[in-house]
Amino acid sequence: MSDPAKVRRHAERVRELVASVVRSQIKDPRLGMITITDARITADLREATVFYTVLGDAVAQADTAAALESAKGLLRSTVGKALGLRHSPTLTFVLDDVQDQVKHIDDLLAAARNADAEVQRLAAQAKYAGEAQPYRVDDEDDETDETDEADEATDVKDAPRGGETR
Repeated sequence: MSDPAKVRRHAERVRELVASVVRSQIKDPRLGMITITDARITADLREATVFYTVLGDAVAQADTAAALESAKGLLRSTVGKALGLRHSPTLTFVLDDVQDQVKHIDDLLAAARNADAEVQRLAAQAKYAGEAQPYRVDDEDDETDETDEADEATDVKDAPRGGETR
């Protein structure tokens, strides 16, 4: 097995080489507006997967895929010579559908924002189903005030008058 750092360096180099060769050496008219987004290589450096995006519709994507498949031999030999490996890695091209996933996520986020706004609108208009204070509150303060007043009244009646002591 190879060192993971070495594998990452080779994968980055594969991406750069494929992008360079596609830009400069492949003259296939089927090749559309292509961008090489990523490359991954196995730990044994035998197989490389190259991810790409194409600007255009499904027909442009299909034409670009066909052009890459037909140029696979040239790309593989260029990558093998440049990397200096014993075995040239086999190349597999995969259409990277990042834009479609980003659009889908943006649509989901917009739907969530709309749902949150609707909930906020409904919450602003909401009223309590019963009273504002749903729990029973004992009037302890009122009862203690009445008892204190009653105690003071009895104290005044029972108080000795005019200097009498008991």
